Amino acid sequence: MSEKKMTSSRRHHLKSLVLGIAKDILEKEVVQVKVDKEKYLSENCPPLSMPRSAQELQELCKKLHLQIDQVDEERYDLESKVGKASKEIEDLKIKVVDLQGKFKKPALKKVRLSADQMLQALLGSKHKVSLDLRSNLKQVKKEVKEEVADVGDWRKNVEDKAGMDGRKKMFESEA
Repeated sequence: MSEKKMTSSRRHHLKSLVLGIAKDILEKEVVQVKVDKEKYLSENCPPLSMPRSAQELQELCKKLHLQIDQVDEERYDLESKVGKASKEIEDLKIKVVDLQGKFKKPALKKVRLSADQMLQALLGSKHKVSLDLRSNLKQVKKEVKEEVADVGDWRKNVEDKAGMDGRKKMFESEA
């Protein structure tokens, strides 16, 4: 099945729709972040009441220091957790690289090779392998039927070869 190409006006219209939807989503996210920030500040940071005396000011400072210490402890704990997690991620990345092999596989280029060249590259130059199918076929020789020479009377041949004289003639004729 061939896919029909989209016209440029339709593509432009769809792109503008997607961008409009993305813009709305981003605006909603910005509003949500503001609402979350105000909610967090109202829960964790009560409105500041200015102290009227030095005693109240010292108490406020001690209270703020305690809060700062608590926040610093939380920050330190989170930093250590993040550090451990990042170290574990690095270790896992190293394990993955070790399992895959030490080298990255390069992007392979397309090379035109004949079947013979591919086999030679795979098997090495020692092996001579040919994909010429005709050369691998079994050679069959046509048998030429020898016409039987004029045999003549077979009884005569048997009588000639009978006895010592016949054998002597046989050896002489073969040699």
